[in-house]
Amino acid sequence: MSYDVTGATLRVMTHIPPPAVELGILDAELRQLDTRRAQLLHRRAWLLTVLQQDRPAPVLSPPPAAPPRRETTAPSVQNVLLLLGATLLTLAAIAFTLVSWGSMGIAGRALVLGAVTLATLGAPVVLLRRSLRSTAESLAGLGLALTVLDAYALHEVAFPTGDGVTFAAAATTVLTAVWTAYGIGLTALPSPPNSRTEQTEQAGVTHPADVAALPNPTGPRPDPAGLAALPSPPNTRADRPSPTLLLPLPAALAIAQLPLLLWAIAAGGGPHTITVAILLTAVIDMVLALRVSPKAVRLVAAGGAYAMGDWGVLAAGQLSLDAAGPGAAARAAALFALAAAGAFGAAWLASDTGLRTRTAAAGGLFVVVALGGMARATVPADWTVPGYLACGIALLALVRGRLPEPVRHGLGWASGAVQAGAVLWALPLVGVTLLGPGAWLSRVWSGAPDNARDAAATGAFWPAHPAATPLVLAAVAAVLAMTISNPEWRPRARTAALTLTWATAFTIPTALQLPYTIDLLTQGLTIIALLALTHRTATVLALVTSLSLAALSLATEPATLAVLASLTAVFAVAAWRGRLAPASAAASLGYATALACAAGAALNWQPQHIALLALAVPVTAALLAPRISDPSTTLAVEITGAVAALVAIGLSTLELPMFALVLALCGVIAAGTAVRPDRRNVGYAAAVLFVLATWVRLSAWDVGSPEAYTLPVTVPALLVGALRRRRDPGVSSWTAYGPGLAATLAPSLLAAWSDAHWTRPLLLGTAALLVTLIGARHRLQAPLTLGGATLVLDALHELAPYLVQVVGALPRWAPPALAGLLLLALGATYEQRIRDARRVREVLGRMN
Repeated sequence: MSYDVTGATLRVMTHIPPPAVELGILDAELRQLDTRRAQLLHRRAWLLTVLQQDRPAPVLSPPPAAPPRRETTAPSVQNVLLLLGATLLTLAAIAFTLVSWGSMGIAGRALVLGAVTLATLGAPVVLLRRSLRSTAESLAGLGLALTVLDAYALHEVAFPTGDGVTFAAAATTVLTAVWTAYGIGLTALPSPPNSRTEQTEQAGVTHPADVAALPNPTGPRPDPAGLAALPSPPNTRADRPSPTLLLPLPAALAIAQLPLLLWAIAAGGGPHTITVAILLTAVIDMVLALRVSPKAVRLVAAGGAYAMGDWGVLAAGQLSLDAAGPGAAARAAALFALAAAGAFGAAWLASDTGLRTRTAAAGGLFVVVALGGMARATVPADWTVPGYLACGIALLALVRGRLPEPVRHGLGWASGAVQAGAVLWALPLVGVTLLGPGAWLSRVWSGAPDNARDAAATGAFWPAHPAATPLVLAAVAAVLAMTISNPEWRPRARTAALTLTWATAFTIPTALQLPYTIDLLTQGLTIIALLALTHRTATVLALVTSLSLAALSLATEPATLAVLASLTAVFAVAAWRGRLAPASAAASLGYATALACAAGAALNWQPQHIALLALAVPVTAALLAPRISDPSTTLAVEITGAVAALVAIGLSTLELPMFALVLALCGVIAAGTAVRPDRRNVGYAAAVLFVLATWVRLSAWDVGSPEAYTLPVTVPALLVGALRRRRDPGVSSWTAYGPGLAATLAPSLLAAWSDAHWTRPLLLGTAALLVTLIGARHRLQAPLTLGGATLVLDALHELAPYLVQVVGALPRWAPPALAGLLLLALGATYEQRIRDARRVREVLGRMN
């Protein structure tokens, strides 16, 4: 059958035999082939078995090693080679241009270099027609580099004595135009047809049925499968890469950053003119980045916009700071106005919401810096920051306008950034006012300072221009309180506004250098006002302020007593009203402790006598704790009372009798607390305090016998152990009686070994024998073991002199001989000794 039969004829032809019959025949043939193949495989396996039995198995060679994995692709290798080649050629051209080559002068080198440049720039046109894009890209880059060298050669030949900056400006302008035209010209090149598919596209053929009608250089192609009946394939011409090179246009844009700057320098422009040129370049880059389609051009334009824009803004900022008068400030403000215009233009031209918000925020900041810089040149230095802050707050009027939402958000962020900067500027004064009074801890009651500033900054750091700090804090607090309407941000804004309001009131006396007494009254009223609010943050701020006020009051004795008494009462009322009750109650008791110490010092009492006065606070805490319903407040009161007791104990250590009395009184307070069912564990602390009081008292009486110190511990411990075993017979005797017995037996044994008299060892041995007998009678491990060990060691101590005499009377060979006999006896009866030891262990194990 001819291959020229069309697909339509094939569809209507009759199949002989019919398709169903032919399919059955094919299936039968395939089944027969499968059966025959199975038979042959079975026969082959039998033959392999026979051959393996007749001859040794051949040595199998190892499988061939896998080919090494290629770590890079062919296109990557090609690009690297082309890049290296272009770089080396560029370096050679530079050396050729700058360094003498034989007898050829600079003019000759320029002509040669120009000819090479034209040939190099023309080569990519031919290469693109042959689809050699990577090679064309490399040669184009080399040609662009050669144009720079051509410009240098032209300067050396034609303008050797001319102004270098002017020639550089003209050269960069020409190069920008040439490179741009070169890139656009390459973009206009048509894509050459290089396949049969492209010929069909150029001829307008879109269906496979018409492809056969086109001339085919390899002859007619059959269509046995009826491909003409298939739907037309998608157009693949648009999927092929464009012949446009990536390098020329981005390179032209990169060198285009220089002409305006160089022309401004060549024209003798000052800093303002140069900054204008830089900002105009940034604006042009911004427009290109937002409006030009090639991605590479957009990236270069965006980088140029950011780089030149940052440079121009920094230069304008420096000019604004250096402005000595309103005129210079106005010129710097004009530069910021140009930068703001570019930023707002980007906010209108951009399509990305985030970019529009960021550029609008930058524009708002530029406006604030421009207006604030003009105000800075006309107002005193103390009001510089308030001037910028006023401009930042004024931006909020635009936020409420009919501007696009991203722009309004950007202006809002700009205003917030200005306000945050103003608050950061005010923080040093707040820190000095809050932490500076701590220096009075080393100069208690040394005399009242002249004013609030001297009270806060006692020779420490003092920030510059602090007079406007309260105004700045109050303005930001007002903005936060009145402008934030978002339900999610509203509580946070109120908290921040409250904190800034507190900082305003807190810093007014120091900023205005008010008298010391006014400073104390201001902080006291601030604490009362904060505690009157129901906000948790207000209570925390009140506690912080109270610490500063307490330290500030240490300058004079009357101020200290008055402030501590006031703070005790104020926080007691706050705790009663539920204003963060645990912290307020703890603060009240803490200031009460400080008041007791201050009152005792005012009365010229000794520290050990002041300790008795300080014990009033733990007593008050122990009496109040059971009457408080809130568990957290109860715990805070008890902890504060315990801390006050520790303070009293520390004050009483200078005199042993008073130390013992204070310990005993603390033990009484702890015992009274242990009466409560939920505080039974405090009884252990009470017992420890009583024992310590006893020991301190004995030490004060110069009692040196250890039994006088240990028996007051042993007797209660044994009684407690007996009661516990009566309630729980399963408790071990080591837990019940071990600590109590060891508390007396161990110190007494140590004292007996160093005692030269016979009274203590006799009494200790008698007591140890009695303890051992009681342990054996009741079958208790702890008394039996501790008593027996003590008895043996005590007897050994008493018999030691006689043993020494016996050993001294024996000849020198006797001890080794006795040791050898002992070892022989032990070896002969080793197993019996093991059984005896196990029996003793079992007997002890059956005891409690």
